[in-house]
Amino acid sequence: MSILRLQLPTDPRWVNLAEKSLEDILTDHAYCEQKAASTCISIIQQYPDKVKLVNELAPIVTEEWGHFRMVLHEIQKRGLSLGRQRKDEYVNKLIKFCRKGQSKENQLLDKLLMAGLIEARSCERFKLLWKGIQDKELSEFYYKLMVAEAAHYTLFLELARTYFPHDVVKARWTEWLAHEEKVMGELEVRGDRVH
Repeated sequence: MSILRLQLPTDPRWVNLAEKSLEDILTDHAYCEQKAASTCISIIQQYPDKVKLVNELAPIVTEEWGHFRMVLHEIQKRGLSLGRQRKDEYVNKLIKFCRKGQSKENQLLDKLLMAGLIEARSCERFKLLWKGIQDKELSEFYYKLMVAEAAHYTLFLELARTYFPHDVVKARWTEWLAHEEKVMGELEVRGDRVH
């Protein structure tokens, strides 16, 4: 937790609930990977002039889409089905925290920090699945994805520090962490959602 800086740990019951809802949690996870790829594509499209950002995020698009395919494989090899995408209350509550009416530059800071925060929470949850799920293959699968999410979290924060003063990033990151803690405290503990 200290590395990720998340202020509120996931309720330990979440892993047991997730294990009972494998088809649902894997479906939600698959769509999370899709959305992560889409987010990177969107940021690249909005800020094509930022060379480091484009070069760093382009391979993440490929990696996230690869994760979607990996989750799909896990679903299908268990004889389960990819269900429909559901509303992501967690992400929607985070989006509302993004500052409106800001310059395009300042909007970038919130986009990068929000993406980093989502990766951090995913990393924390994948660690719980790695350590707590009984399915040995899925446990190993989530270990690999936990490592990837940690790298993505670090990258988004590094990109924020590349384009904004460190004190500005630190102050806004502290606000994001406090907001995410509030969001996590409000959400019902559900085993059919990654977040």
